[in-house]
Amino acid sequence: MANEYDVVVIGAGTGGYVAAIRGAQLGLKVAVVERQKALGGTCLIWGCIPTKALLEHAHALKVAQGATEWGLLGVDGAAVTIDMPAVHARKDKIVSGLTGGVEMLFRKNKIDWIKGTARLTGKHGVEVTLHDGTRQTLSATREIIVATGSAPRSVPGIEADRKKIIFSDEAIHLPYVPKSIAIMGSGAVGVEFASIFKSYGSEVTVIELLPRLVPGEDEAVSAELERTFKKRGIKVMTGARVTTAKAGAKGVDIDVLAHDPSTSSGQGGKSQKLSFDLLLVATGRGPVTEGLGAEALGIKMDRGFVVVDQMFRTNVPGISAIGDVVTMGGPHYQLAHVSSMEGIVLAERIAGHAVQPINYDHVPRCTYSDPEIGSVGLTEAQAKAAGHDVRIGSFPFRALARARMAGETDGFVKIVAEKKYDEVLGVHIIGPRATELVAEAVMALRMEVTVEELVRTMHAHPTMSEAVGEAAHAAHGAAIHI
Repeated sequence: MANEYDVVVIGAGTGGYVAAIRGAQLGLKVAVVERQKALGGTCLIWGCIPTKALLEHAHALKVAQGATEWGLLGVDGAAVTIDMPAVHARKDKIVSGLTGGVEMLFRKNKIDWIKGTARLTGKHGVEVTLHDGTRQTLSATREIIVATGSAPRSVPGIEADRKKIIFSDEAIHLPYVPKSIAIMGSGAVGVEFASIFKSYGSEVTVIELLPRLVPGEDEAVSAELERTFKKRGIKVMTGARVTTAKAGAKGVDIDVLAHDPSTSSGQGGKSQKLSFDLLLVATGRGPVTEGLGAEALGIKMDRGFVVVDQMFRTNVPGISAIGDVVTMGGPHYQLAHVSSMEGIVLAERIAGHAVQPINYDHVPRCTYSDPEIGSVGLTEAQAKAAGHDVRIGSFPFRALARARMAGETDGFVKIVAEKKYDEVLGVHIIGPRATELVAEAVMALRMEVTVEELVRTMHAHPTMSEAVGEAAHAAHGAAIHI
């Protein structure tokens, strides 16, 4: 049958398209249903790629504005500003090149892209409403993969109008630099946009409900990020929440309630009224499952997420799910590289290969703020709570020659290790190239490396990676350069 496939994938984001390609490589006949005009999903079109492109422009602006220090002639650093149309043109060119690359990979691997919106009709059936309104039925003889991803979500009482109260989807296409912007939430999305807009010239205020920025990171990383943000002129309000937000012709008026630390509930704190040109809501992402028909098939759901086991099976045979749309009862990060790895493991399982569950304790967590954050494994607090006898080693970037050459000396590498067996439990990096340096730490945890082994691992000089080796020395009380 023309519409019969081994595997039908719903969604062409990072998890979906990688699962499709790996499945095709293993000899499976694969179709992917995607309703957007391009392949790649949130990461490629609205998330990872465009935001990091904006951050690269921020870095270029920083260098140009420091032209005198860098010895650049013919550049008046004080007069250098950002050209948003040019920025967006380059960003969009990067995105279109990458989405086109995914299309090329589909053709190379003989994967059919069905352009439309999918609905589950059974454990082997998918009905697609095509863009012209007609319908097409697909059959998956082996497996249907749900990879529909996630979308920005707000909080009760705050309604985004997509003009003055915006999500990240609007922020990446903003055609101008706002004079002032408030950002609700200090996870990766919030602090990345805080870095972008501050670099471009906005007055930025970050409002975080919890007591510290990037609350999922080690407390020392949070403290260092807050210090550097304040040094850059970014206002930080932690232990505070936006209770109301009203968009008007000139901007957004918000009420911010600070927690009262003297009460157990935090209620009764001071409230203040603030005004900004824009309010960016960066309070997390919810699953995209509306209209999928999952509940009608009896698929187990949890707050809109699809419940799966460690091999990504739902409770309905023949239907699996991966990526941002799933929950599995334990930690599950909404990250592109997690979705990609899940897609590979699932495709190999469907093709009959022996596979092992993913160890989510070894997921690298990367935040592309200025300074960058890269971390993996247990924080110091988590390690102590788990009963480990902990030893810590930390080394500042300011002591490195390479960091001084680059003019990026904020931050540090922190190693969390267990004393008895000397095993590395976690590595937490804030500073230059942190998102690259964390790769060594991921391998160290996967291989159950000891601090001593990191000490004996030679790190090239002069490099940023020396900070990892020096932090290992510091964990044994013998740092060389501090």
